[in-house]
Amino acid sequence: MRLQTTTDIFDYWNALRGEQDAPLKSQIEPVAIRHLLSSLFILETEADRHIRFRLAGTKICDLFGRDLRGERFSALWANGQQEDIERTAEGVMDHAIPTFFNATGYSVAGHHAAFEIIMMPLRSPEGGCDRLLGAIAPAVAASWLEIVPLELLALDRSRLLHDKFGRAAQVEPRRPVEVAAEKHATFGQAVLRVMSHFLHGATAR
Repeated sequence: MRLQTTTDIFDYWNALRGEQDAPLKSQIEPVAIRHLLSSLFILETEADRHIRFRLAGTKICDLFGRDLRGERFSALWANGQQEDIERTAEGVMDHAIPTFFNATGYSVAGHHAAFEIIMMPLRSPEGGCDRLLGAIAPAVAASWLEIVPLELLALDRSRLLHDKFGRAAQVEPRRPVEVAAEKHATFGQAVLRVMSHFLHGATAR
């Protein structure tokens, strides 16, 4: 992570969780991160099993030229990677491992810009992680981003963020085994497949 926005929100999340895998969603204090709010989002799994925006900051909505509340997170991404992006988001919740993306955003007019994106799990009072706190931030200022909306994001690379105790990014399920077994791919497999797919240029952008 190189940008102040993604670094600051990760440090805030990391400090809140203490000895836990993730902080409680009730621990998030908007006043403490007011300078970041416009670049933050919260995702949750809806009744249809898809992961959708519960909240999206004004800068994020402006980037895409619309209110993203209720929209599927995977809908922002290029064809060919949407399913794996959704599985990765599921994995962040299932395994309580934050994930970091470097991505390129493209407009219909052909503009493009680099972005940093981070997703971090939030716990419910019952103990499981059922929401994601995240941020989207452009790597450099570009005047066209204020005028021309993004059409899609394309993943350049991603990585699991090891926790402060130095544990490796394990993928032991935190939900019942029978639920995890129904998934078509594990969290780590989804991340690796997306990385391989785009690093080797298998999908035309």
